[in-house]
Amino acid sequence: MNQELFTINNLWIMVATILVFIMHLGFAALEAGLTRAKNTVNILFKNTVIPALGLITYAFIGFNLMYPGEAFSGGVFGLAGLGLSLPDGWDTATYSEGYTFFTDFIFQAMFAATAATIVSGAVAERIKLGPFLFFSLLYVGICYPIAGMWKWGGGFLDTLATPFYDFAGSTIVHSVGGWGALIGAYLLGPRIGKYKEGKTNAIPGHNLPLATFGVFLLWFGWFGFNGGSVLSADPGAVSLVFVTTALAAAAGAFGALLASYLKFKAYDITMVLNGILAGLVSITAGADLMSPTDAVIIGFVGGILVVFGVVLFDKIKVDDPVGAISVHLICGIWGTLAVGIFGDLAGGSQILSQLTGIVAIGAFCVAFSFVVFFVLKKTTGIRVDEREEIEGLDINEHGMHAYPDFATKE
Repeated sequence: MNQELFTINNLWIMVATILVFIMHLGFAALEAGLTRAKNTVNILFKNTVIPALGLITYAFIGFNLMYPGEAFSGGVFGLAGLGLSLPDGWDTATYSEGYTFFTDFIFQAMFAATAATIVSGAVAERIKLGPFLFFSLLYVGICYPIAGMWKWGGGFLDTLATPFYDFAGSTIVHSVGGWGALIGAYLLGPRIGKYKEGKTNAIPGHNLPLATFGVFLLWFGWFGFNGGSVLSADPGAVSLVFVTTALAAAAGAFGALLASYLKFKAYDITMVLNGILAGLVSITAGADLMSPTDAVIIGFVGGILVVFGVVLFDKIKVDDPVGAISVHLICGIWGTLAVGIFGDLAGGSQILSQLTGIVAIGAFCVAFSFVVFFVLKKTTGIRVDEREEIEGLDINEHGMHAYPDFATKE
């Protein structure tokens, strides 16, 4: 083993880990900015606890569920044990040619909490804190690792005749979160006043500068999300991933700008912000396979899809305050399919494998989310009462205001 190369590869993945960690601040800022001032503390609380919960849970069981070892190759479930320790007979030098065991864990752990963070935005402003945290515990600790094992842990999707491909998680991270978000928002029901007399009423966020800051933090962190998924510091591979990631995000902004202007005759900053995220989610499955032109097309289509996704979910009265379902679920599906349409693996058999992965992971996540949320709904309840929702979750669930020196009308 070349020790210098090993050190460089390992260092890059640790730097990428830091970038992905910063994304949690981006999610917090975006969700807080796109919701009302009276719920800001609640949003920030959830986005603070979720990474902490995710790290502990992933260390205790999630990592071993997701990467159970070669004995479970081609399977649907495996468990290498509990807790975080090197497998028997392994040491740091023999675990991998590119990184240490603990670098592998901490990089993967940063991804794990993202799935629950996606759900947080879609159920914002009306979910009870306790049941949400319990759902997050199960989703990060059990659902996400099992779905991830099916591909990244050597499970059955990785052993198909034409293997399912998801470079950095359009499906395994983003759609997993998106499916949970869809079920949660559906079972919760819309916020009070969102849909009245057949009309959709906009409930604007209270801080668009904060939301914009959040999106740029997410874009910044995404270079680590995708670039770190190369799992080495290979100059050619990492630089290509950086370029495709940046171009897809930029194209997503213009796709959403065009679609939202044609649809609403307005230059809507929230749509453009979600368009950037749509482009990023869309390229994540194939960032290492695409040419710059492919990345622009994929991102542009993602930006268009996110606008019509928001419209679709409003039509069926699924209330998503931040557009998380449209960004992460719809564009996660699109980005996963795009691997079979563009780039180095394009072909009919690859499209079928991509569809297989989308359907299998989707069905599992829908079933898991529905069971957990439905049981919670029938036992503890998952929605705050009407008075609490009107007054705000901050004062009722946390006993404080985000802006105590300022009067807010909501």
